[in-house]
Amino acid sequence: MIRTTLVLFLVAALAVAALAIGGDAGVASLVWRGWRVDMTAAAAALLVLLTSLLATVFWNFLRWLLEAPRRSARARAEARRKEGAEALARGFLAAAAGDGSEARRLAQKAADLADDAPALVRVLAAQAAEAAGDLPAAKSAYSAMLGFPDMRLAGLKGLMQIAVGEGDKVGAVRHAQTAYGLAKTARWAWRALVDSRLEAGDWAAALDLVQGAQERKVVSPLVADRTRAALLAASAASSENHPSERMRAQALEFALQSVKLKPDFAPGVVMAARLLAADGKASRASGMIESAWKSQPHPALWLAYRDLRTNETPRERAKRLAGLAALNSDARESQILKVEQALIGGEIGVAREAARALASEPVTQRLAGLQARAANAAGAMDEARAWVARGAAAPQEPDWSDLDPEGRAFAYRPEDWTRLVAVYGETGDLIHPRLERRERTISDLPNLPAAYVESTPFLAAAEAGAAMMPIPDDPGVPDHARPPQGDPQPPAPAPRRRRLASTTRPAK
Repeated sequence: MIRTTLVLFLVAALAVAALAIGGDAGVASLVWRGWRVDMTAAAAALLVLLTSLLATVFWNFLRWLLEAPRRSARARAEARRKEGAEALARGFLAAAAGDGSEARRLAQKAADLADDAPALVRVLAAQAAEAAGDLPAAKSAYSAMLGFPDMRLAGLKGLMQIAVGEGDKVGAVRHAQTAYGLAKTARWAWRALVDSRLEAGDWAAALDLVQGAQERKVVSPLVADRTRAALLAASAASSENHPSERMRAQALEFALQSVKLKPDFAPGVVMAARLLAADGKASRASGMIESAWKSQPHPALWLAYRDLRTNETPRERAKRLAGLAALNSDARESQILKVEQALIGGEIGVAREAARALASEPVTQRLAGLQARAANAAGAMDEARAWVARGAAAPQEPDWSDLDPEGRAFAYRPEDWTRLVAVYGETGDLIHPRLERRERTISDLPNLPAAYVESTPFLAAAEAGAAMMPIPDDPGVPDHARPPQGDPQPPAPAPRRRRLASTTRPAK
């Protein structure tokens, strides 16, 4: 306002000055109560402008004085608001850091200062009570939030988390159901409901929840498809061995739906292939496994592929497996399969060559066992023992044959499927629950003798109490090069210490 007045005054003054400089300044007379004042028109105009300016300044000054109390009150309120906001911010930080006493002090301070943010004050009070370990106070604070429509979801989430911490699964599910009924987009409530259905093994209810979440855009289509595929595979597994013909047909339908959603999801593909083969549809099962192998090779796939036919010779089976490996020849699993199929077919040289191609891979028990088997088949016993020794200390990886080489992959308990569905749905990683539990399985390492073969006669003679023959320095000395037993024996040299390979580790 003052700035505008000054601008208008300056414009008017310039106009009057221009008029005065122009020549005829004019005459202005003022007569008041017997007084007469004569001046130029320009001077009169300037006098009027100056008087107006002074009057404006005086009026604004007077109004500033009159509004001083209100302005002071506003300043105090703003300072109070800033102090309350700072108390809220510091209180939330203290609660997040687990400093319960400081959080409660700041929550009380915020309650006194932050009159314009009651919702935040209530949330801070509840979280501060949780951080301080005062669960009754936290429950009370969250329960009080249920009375306000805009705070009900936050209150229900807090009550659900407290119930989970106390082990009250029924109460936690009840709060999650209420929240999901209020807001269909509350992902945390949906996740809690899905987890409860998974834990109960209720695959059908979990499928309905995932379908509804996808329609409401609570989860992305990718996560929804992965979760549904895993749930369908779990449903198929629960009915696969049912004596009822109708249930087995339903299991096949579930498995086929899983494959349709995720063609590279190994559990669904393996179960669908097993069920198809049982119905005499081995060709369709083979095509399904081959398609999955092209996309994502997996050990369970070639094991299922191997067992699709039982009326073939080892060479025929090896040829069929070689064709599967060729579909994705650069993949690690295809390189492993090349060794396996060569061993099945008795092609020792091919197996050794394929095993050498895996030498750059990080050593695991599975790879060490494969290398030992290839070396053992080629007669390289010392190399095989060395691989067994390396494998004994190497990390384990799942071979997905489960308990034994003839076992069924993915023969899981409901709780195993629960974890597999949850992890695969969220991350896309295919875990092996039995391996995570360190469940006993057959060892990946072959059962090789821990000592040199040539020492066997020496040990047998010692046990029988007979005359002991010295062990030749070279374990490879042929029998014809050894002196006959009837001839006088030369003095036996001092026995040399031999460092033998470590023994194989027992089944784990």
